[in-house]
Amino acid sequence: MQSVMVTIIDLVAPGELISSAGELKMPFSDAIKYSILAISVTLLLLALGILAWQIFRCCTQSHNTYNQQDKVSSNLLYTDEKPTTAGNYSGAPSTKVEDVSTEARRLSRCLSQTSFPSSGSSQRDEDMGEQESIKKVDGSLRFSVYYDRLQSRLVVTVLQVEGLLQLSQTCRLQPFVKLRLMWAGSETVEVEGFTDEEGEETLPVLWTVLQEWRTRTVKGSCSPLYGDQFSCVLQEDKLHHVNLRMEVKDFDKFSRHTVLGEVRLPLRQLNIFYPLELQEELQIPQKDLVGEVLLTLKFLPTSQRLEVGLLKVRTVLTEMCSDAALYARISVQCNQCKLRYQKTSAVAHCLVTVFNQVLMFSLPESPVEQCKILVSVYETHAARKSAKRLIGQLSVGKERSNEDEHWTWMMRSVRQPVAKWHSLLI
Repeated sequence: MQSVMVTIIDLVAPGELISSAGELKMPFSDAIKYSILAISVTLLLLALGILAWQIFRCCTQSHNTYNQQDKVSSNLLYTDEKPTTAGNYSGAPSTKVEDVSTEARRLSRCLSQTSFPSSGSSQRDEDMGEQESIKKVDGSLRFSVYYDRLQSRLVVTVLQVEGLLQLSQTCRLQPFVKLRLMWAGSETVEVEGFTDEEGEETLPVLWTVLQEWRTRTVKGSCSPLYGDQFSCVLQEDKLHHVNLRMEVKDFDKFSRHTVLGEVRLPLRQLNIFYPLELQEELQIPQKDLVGEVLLTLKFLPTSQRLEVGLLKVRTVLTEMCSDAALYARISVQCNQCKLRYQKTSAVAHCLVTVFNQVLMFSLPESPVEQCKILVSVYETHAARKSAKRLIGQLSVGKERSNEDEHWTWMMRSVRQPVAKWHSLLI
């Protein structure tokens, strides 16, 4: 038999391992250990102190808030003379009722404009909306006009606005003046239903904006002083075709600026070769015809979609600019619900700018008769860093009596595009 050799290995008992592990010591002295312990205790006490301070501040702020709310509510409900004792109370407390109808309308306009998202939130939306009819305009505008023949320069200085009325008791006026130098083109266009003051049909003249200026905003004043001066190069032979249009507006950060009144000054009626200071009463603002737009409308009832086609835009050109381009911004509003706007591509600006572009909008389930189309035409320059300039705006919808004909044609010709010229106003 073969012998089997067995190697016996001495195994260390578990008890010996435990005893050796217990004999391990930290390589630090006692002084360092006590220092680390002291730092830990200090940090713990600091954290507890901060927590106690935050709890104390929270309790005191909540108590002060409740006291202020009780004080405000008591001031709103009761009169300034509060009863000293319960026995002196003789009747129900009187309340203060303020007229906030104007403020309510202002807030409703703000909510209707800001309740729907838009990508260009930094820029104010200048689409034309339905404005309330202005029955009476108060105030006057004082300004000066001068034409320098040596430099062929027109100088306009806005001095002061006087006699403005406060629109609301809670919101103070923030007036500013916007100036437009309007030039009358030699061409006329045929506009249906356009009549003059005598009731006879006439061919209106197309206007164009040569220059635009804006004064600074003066906060909280019904008679603000400005002294802002504006000038531009203008040939003397064009003075007979130029009107100066000045609009006094109330600045609004969250909605459209409110037009308080305007002053129109035909330069051909004045001798402005010497400094001339005038003071004119504010009049009811009106729109000027600056061009025409050829639109096509097509309604698809099955898919509940509306196709808006921009074919041509006709305007007046004062000078030929190679880098000038036009684009349109079209939005649809259904039952006070404003859909996301769409923009056309930019096309070189000429006398008759051809777009031939179609934009499609998906309508909500509200009736189509309650919809309104807003079209704004802008001019941009590639070489300039200035922002876009508004050329004009138009509105098409069932709500406007002048545009009902095109809307009626669209509803009668379902799934077929219907084209019509529309007036472009500013």
